[in-house]
Amino acid sequence: MTVELQHIRAARERIAGKVERTPCVVSQSLSDRAGHPVHLKLEHHQTTGAFKLRGASNAIAALSAEEKSRGVVAASTGNHGRALAHTAKLEGIRAVICMSRLVPENKLDAIRRLGAEVRIIGNSQDDAQQEVDRLAAEEGLIMLPPFDHPDIVAGQGTLGLEVMEQVPDTAAVLVPLSGGGLAAGVAAAVKGVSRGTKVIGISMTRGAAMKASLDAGRPVQVEELLTLADSLGGGIGLDNRLTFAMCRSLLDDVVLLSEDEIAAGIRHAYEQEREIVEGAGAVGIGALLAGKIKAKGPVVAILSGRNIDMALHRKIVCGEVSSRTERAA
Repeated sequence: MTVELQHIRAARERIAGKVERTPCVVSQSLSDRAGHPVHLKLEHHQTTGAFKLRGASNAIAALSAEEKSRGVVAASTGNHGRALAHTAKLEGIRAVICMSRLVPENKLDAIRRLGAEVRIIGNSQDDAQQEVDRLAAEEGLIMLPPFDHPDIVAGQGTLGLEVMEQVPDTAAVLVPLSGGGLAAGVAAAVKGVSRGTKVIGISMTRGAAMKASLDAGRPVQVEELLTLADSLGGGIGLDNRLTFAMCRSLLDDVVLLSEDEIAAGIRHAYEQEREIVEGAGAVGIGALLAGKIKAKGPVVAILSGRNIDMALHRKIVCGEVSSRTERAA
């Protein structure tokens, strides 16, 4: 099973009018540093503050009337749950979002305000997934996972189509990497349009499940740890059907960042670009600042989300904290 360019183009038609076509702007400060144009894809300007609305909108739009009547359920580190809750509210259907205790309170509150049922289960996304499985089996809810689903991947891939239309000569696209829904979708779109354009996944050193799985040659379990890039936490599923294989075949490289490097990305986005982004949304900038990206032409960094706790953001910008673990202490 895979997702190809034709599926992504069909998804774009399906979600037209339901998501924003987000801007892609030149960063003069990063361009000067890199020696070539650096563009920022401002996906954090999306309606729900993150790219996840694309996949959620496509997946729900693809459901039958009978499936919609049963309601939807998903595990989430926050942004997928918010997107699913938003889309379900527009459709007038039930949504249950299961999350671990590691999900920041601001993301929980945002999902509750949209009318979804929130269930806090365990200390990892894998724990939350067990409750999802139970609800699907016992109550008949339709499971729409955050990444390992063809309609989710195709929806996220529409972002890649926009990038290639906005910067046709891009040499490399920097995409936040977690379970691989965004990375797989964007890579399928980018490679489908321009085979020579590199797609580089960016994650964190603390609990990067996809990187560990790619290194092992199979999906593996990793400990979910506190990190500024909380949206990139969680496993990829030992029974992963789609995103592991797509990331393995389509990604040109994976780069990992320390907590200090993620914090530097958040600070730069605010101080130089006048943008508020969460840790996961800042990893592309962080990788560029750390000198971990080698490209010979224009680069596009996807700023994937803005849903950061503002008290934490203030501390990071002021240099008072450089990691979630410091804050927890």
